[in-house]
Amino acid sequence: MMRKLFCIVFWLPLMVVAQGEVRTQKAENYIFEGNEAFDALDGVAAEKNYRRAIATGTKTDIARFNMGATLQQDNYVDEALRAYADVTKTTKERPNKHRTFHNIGNALMQIKDYKGAVEAYKNALRNNPNDDETRYNYALAKKMLEEENQDQDQDQDQKEDQDNQDQQKDQNQDQEGENDKEQEGENQQDNKDESEEEGENEKDEQESDKNDEQDQQGDNEKEQQPPQESPAQLSTQQVQNLLEAMNNEEKKVQDKVNAKKAKAVGTKSKKDW
Repeated sequence: MMRKLFCIVFWLPLMVVAQGEVRTQKAENYIFEGNEAFDALDGVAAEKNYRRAIATGTKTDIARFNMGATLQQDNYVDEALRAYADVTKTTKERPNKHRTFHNIGNALMQIKDYKGAVEAYKNALRNNPNDDETRYNYALAKKMLEEENQDQDQDQDQKEDQDNQDQQKDQNQDQEGENDKEQEGENQQDNKDESEEEGENEKDEQESDKNDEQDQQGDNEKEQQPPQESPAQLSTQQVQNLLEAMNNEEKKVQDKVNAKKAKAVGTKSKKDW
């Protein structure tokens, strides 16, 4: 019994090693075929073989890296970035990290994510500071990022200027509207004042015409009346003479009256009964 158990324990690791070697060999074969398709620009076949290699569970970092490069070559940048990100999580070797971050920077440059590219190239240089191509790409990404920021600043300034102009235009339009309302109100008030003034003038003219007619009528009536002579002014002597003449006439009249009274008295005694 102990012997059989020993044999089982002895042969099991050999079987695991053998299976691992088979998977590794398969992965290497798939990677080789994928590389051949990649060089032939057959992205579909290359990706298919790299996925088969990943499925074996061995050589996964290499298979994912090469699949990312294939997707990047065919402009499937987002998928490529996901493949590279998986590599950065699992790989331990600095050269592999350098190459992966370098390719991430290149992929981000394709989609004009210059800020992300700068960070990717920094990580690449941390793992290999002596790579001239990475340093060149890093400098280029920084320059592109600076130009982008300048363009954004200019666009922002232009937008602010345009907003200020639009705001000023709106304010001017509002002010013009208020001025128009005020002017309209003033015109209405002026028209009202003019109407009232015209009414007053018309009323004054009517009253004036009425007064003129009355004055004209009065003048006509005066013209129709016979002229009256103004009494002549008498001197003092003439007034005195006139009074004496009037006294004399009054005396004569009184004498006549007295004479008639005396005569009547005399005839009264001769009446028959």
